[in-house]
Amino acid sequence: MAVLPIRITGDPVLHTPALPVDAIDDDVRALVDDMRETMLEAPGVGLAAPQVGVPLRIFVYGWADEDGVEHSGVAINPQLWITPPVPGTPDEDTESEGCLSIPGERFPLRRAESALLRAMDLDGTHYEVEAHGWLARIFQHEFDHLNGTLYADRLGAPHDKHVAKAIRKQGWGEPGSSWLPGVDHLED
Repeated sequence: MAVLPIRITGDPVLHTPALPVDAIDDDVRALVDDMRETMLEAPGVGLAAPQVGVPLRIFVYGWADEDGVEHSGVAINPQLWITPPVPGTPDEDTESEGCLSIPGERFPLRRAESALLRAMDLDGTHYEVEAHGWLARIFQHEFDHLNGTLYADRLGAPHDKHVAKAIRKQGWGEPGSSWLPGVDHLED
């Protein structure tokens, strides 16, 4: 296993829909192992294959809820259904999220409260997870990555301008930027 560099916004792989996985082979298994290690080292609660430069429809997730229950897994060729988000302004305390591809930044974003994930695991077994709250948010965030969308693309005013300013200030938004968890120390 290895920690992989995480691509930063502006890299074309982050802004292009990912391709379906045709076969779950040793290369896919190795990629998933590396993605899990990278996610933990970052640290993050989810990581999509495009974030490590691989344009495939795969994401990993790992998060412990307020009761200490661990929710973790891999989603290969996922499908996601969501409830309509409640209209209104997102709460900055409870609805802010960040992204390993826009490191050090957090902005409020309204997401659906519930989601239904259908995907395959590494054995090729189809499974389904009904998620609520933060886990539903994780699934939506990672699924967006597979469609070439970053959470910053969904931000409304005034946060859309704030994230654009932060990206310009960091010199991101161009192809080729990445960071390596455990090595690079990015400022918050």
